Amino acid sequence: MNPPPDIRPLPLCHLDDLSDPGSKGFVVQGRQLFAVRQGPQVFVYENRCPHRGIPLEWVADQFLDSSGKLIQCASHGALFLPESGECVAGPCSGTSLTAIPSHIEAGQVWLS
Repeated sequence: MNPPPDIRPLPLCHLDDLSDPGSKGFVVQGRQLFAVRQGPQVFVYENRCPHRGIPLEWVADQFLDSSGKLIQCASHGALFLPESGECVAGPCSGTSLTAIPSHIEAGQVWLS
C-alpha cells in the first residue's frame, strides 16, 4: 500500500503583489489560476469561465470590471462575486467559478 501523497501548502504570491482592489493570473502546477484582492482578503479561482470553459481575461491580469468590485468574463460580460465566485449576471447566472482554497500567512498568499 502506498502512503498518501505529501500535501503541503504552496506559496502563490506576496500580498503586496496584488493591488487593492486588484487581480493577477498565475500558472501553478500546470493549472491556470487567478487571485483577487479586496482589502485584507484574497480569493483564488481557476481561470475558467463556467459558461464557455475559456480563460476569463483578454488582457493579462485584468479580471475585474471597471468598478473593481466584481470579476468579469471578458468574452461575454458575465459578472461574479469575488468572495464566492457566484455568477450574478450573464449567461451563467446561478453557477460559480471553481474556488481554490487559500489563506494568508505572514504577508504571503498560500494555496491550502
